[in-house]
Amino acid sequence: MFTKMNSNISILFSIIILLLTSPSVLKGQHEQGIEGIWLGTLRVGEMELRIALTFSKPEDGILGATMNSIDQSSGEIPMEEVVMNKDSLLVKHTGIGIEFEGMVDLDKNTFDSEFRQGPGKFPLLFQKVDMLPIVARPQEPKKPYPYREEQVEYEHRAAGIKIAGTLTYPDSGGPFPAVILLSGSGPQNRDEEIFGHKPFLVLSDYLTRHGIAVLRSDERGVGGTTGTFKGSTTGDFTEDALAGVAYLKSRDEINPEWIGLAGHSEGGMMAPIAASKSSDIAFIVMMAGPGIAFNDVILGQYELGWKKMGLSDEDLELNRSWYKRVSEITSMDINNEEIREKVMQLYEDLNEEERTRLNKTPERIEGEIEHLTEPWWRYATTYNARATLMQVKCPVLAINGSKDKQVAAQENLATIEDALQAGGNGNFLVKELEGLNHLFQTADTGDETEYSKIEETISPVAMILIANWIIQQVGME
Repeated sequence: MFTKMNSNISILFSIIILLLTSPSVLKGQHEQGIEGIWLGTLRVGEMELRIALTFSKPEDGILGATMNSIDQSSGEIPMEEVVMNKDSLLVKHTGIGIEFEGMVDLDKNTFDSEFRQGPGKFPLLFQKVDMLPIVARPQEPKKPYPYREEQVEYEHRAAGIKIAGTLTYPDSGGPFPAVILLSGSGPQNRDEEIFGHKPFLVLSDYLTRHGIAVLRSDERGVGGTTGTFKGSTTGDFTEDALAGVAYLKSRDEINPEWIGLAGHSEGGMMAPIAASKSSDIAFIVMMAGPGIAFNDVILGQYELGWKKMGLSDEDLELNRSWYKRVSEITSMDINNEEIREKVMQLYEDLNEEERTRLNKTPERIEGEIEHLTEPWWRYATTYNARATLMQVKCPVLAINGSKDKQVAAQENLATIEDALQAGGNGNFLVKELEGLNHLFQTADTGDETEYSKIEETISPVAMILIANWIIQQVGME
């Protein structure tokens, strides 16, 4: 998914997920009764996030704590400071700018705190519990599987890396048609594991049970794959996918004439890029892949976030104007220093009132520029989806959930269809799937905060459509 896009939520828990190895320097004295798990629900507008604090007394006798954002599957994040003075308690992590401060009532087993991050302050009541909530994932397959599974490794020689993955294929018959699964943005493992779900594990299981071989792999610097994720671009990841195609062509179990790509979110950018470059790609599946300009996709996400924050129409327009002007700069064919100069000039041109309403300071602008000049961002903001799609001549399946809040279904699917037609591609299916979100789960609102709360990992409606379409293309019917 476009995890690089998720800064539209006012409480920046998207940062938390990326900081699982934060250093822990714990202070404060152990207080009898505080040890254990404390669970609360943070409510900000329509957003609800379950937060757990676990207090423990390690061998050094100093009270420590970890935080777990349950609904983002953040895992246990060590907090940097724990200070308990009689009934008052402070838990903080300076690195990610989070604080919990309030009063503990050990008789009632409550911690009545104020949650703080950046300028945000919200009440958060914790209750001591015996265990963390159990999250069910009923679709995850259980071994033994009725097909073959191999842990594989292959080289992308031009990049100087080794890619580790899992190849599944039917127990007998063959050679089989194959599909390579391409995950969304952010450092993803082969199962595209996020928010407590493993979408690619579930999808690969379904496809393999229906006669289609599947290769899924860890991204650069993740799991068993070498290389470095930071500094890599969508173009680099696309070349990794093509290395996977070359590997599959070397396998006797795989039909080299029927190797396709199925990409989710950013992977839905990679699939058409690869297909426009290589005639070895027999078909592509775009799952919530963008058709409109990347900057416009981002703007749509930001606007949802600004509205959640309760911005006035005037402030919405000011934020929208700032983003559009910055986007024009980052889309230019100029170097990073020139981008910095132009963005700084935009900032200098703001008056004090505008800076306050935009919440811009010199320090925040420097951080924004650092983000905008990352190789991944520069590549994405100059990527021309329409031009790429017009070059794709192989069969295309493009699907989107009607409740997708990250890549809006109607405008992106309409643009994809228009581009394919304009390029003369006569074999494609573009379909909006009713009631599904960005992860293709059956959803209520489609908001990101629902992802981990939904037991379903991926709707059977989506998997059946993908499998049947591939089967039709390769003539397995």
